[in-house]
Amino acid sequence: MSVAIPVITIDGPSGAGKGTAAAAVALQLNFHLLDSGAVYRVAALHALRNNADLNDEASVLATFSTMRASFEPKGPDGVAALLGEEDVSLQIRTEQTGNAASKVAVMPGVRAAVLDEQRAFRRSPGLVADGRDMGTVVFPDAQLKVFLTASPQERAIRRAKQLKDKGIKASIADLAREIGERDTRDASRTHSPLVPADDAISIESSALSIDEVVERIVQEWSTRAKSES
Repeated sequence: MSVAIPVITIDGPSGAGKGTAAAAVALQLNFHLLDSGAVYRVAALHALRNNADLNDEASVLATFSTMRASFEPKGPDGVAALLGEEDVSLQIRTEQTGNAASKVAVMPGVRAAVLDEQRAFRRSPGLVADGRDMGTVVFPDAQLKVFLTASPQERAIRRAKQLKDKGIKASIADLAREIGERDTRDASRTHSPLVPADDAISIESSALSIDEVVERIVQEWSTRAKSES
């Protein structure tokens, strides 16, 4: 991993807008993009399809021997997730897969298995990586670290709208409860807990548009790039 290749990390809880912001920032800067959550979601989907016990690390890891996951860039739409030859980009965005991913992501063996794959995304001219431990574990030397969050209620509203657009009905109250439970689980896990890096800038996006979030990140990056030139 070369420190000469710049990295911007955007960490934060589910539904805070990390993926959308990261894709937009990467597009503006012409950087590569890593949706780290997709890696865990693909692993979780494969584990679910193979009837693994999501509470048993050995059971989940056993499915990795038959998992062929890959990712293809889709420009401003981020990346397409492939499981074998199947595009599972929609399947990995369901609540079931998201909750399963949250469970397997706490397993140290799973995180170790995908660490090198995530770091391999670091290629010239630069990388924007979003996730939960991009700035703390995967790219601790990133030149800019952002911790993006929003209230559970706001994130539930956003998620309900996403599901509605896909023709799926969802209860905002139920989504808010699930989001709160996931936040607690992610923040309290022993390995790679969801916490801001010490040198991260925090952005609370509840009252911000995605364009405003992206503008703040790009401005911060431009300021730092100028100061280092």
